[in-house]
Amino acid sequence: MPSRPLAVIDLDGVVADVRHRLRFIAGPRRDWDAFFAGVGGDDVLAEGRAVVDRLAADHEIVYLTGRPERTRPDTEAWLARHGLPPGRLIMRRDGDRRPARMVKPALLRSLSRGRHIGVVVDDDVDVCAALVAAGWPVLQADWMPPADELHEAQELDGRT
Repeated sequence: MPSRPLAVIDLDGVVADVRHRLRFIAGPRRDWDAFFAGVGGDDVLAEGRAVVDRLAADHEIVYLTGRPERTRPDTEAWLARHGLPPGRLIMRRDGDRRPARMVKPALLRSLSRGRHIGVVVDDDVDVCAALVAAGWPVLQADWMPPADELHEAQELDGRT
């Protein structure tokens, strides 16, 4: 029996409501330690949860996030606490500051070796554009209002 296709899901802005943490990265002096220390306090975005729950019925779930590896324990605890469908968690290497539009396609290429990617769900317009240009099937998450601070973190600072 062939493997189920993969549904690759971003966290921040797709399933995790990060708006309460944006104050730490607004302005010229960004407090990344405080921003990432708050991952456990994120609420779940209802629309994102509905998408993940629906996809879990016939896809293998993979969470692909630009969060640094050092946040793995808090991220795994958050996923479990909120009862999100189980899945592999792929994170950015600590110290990797490439823009998200470069990191995520590279991680996705590695993940897709020998596997069928059914859909990638992400909120970042630049990430989505890069994935579509590379031929990946993308569902752009638009249920959390765009946050300039988060986009800058993903594209300019290579932090999430």
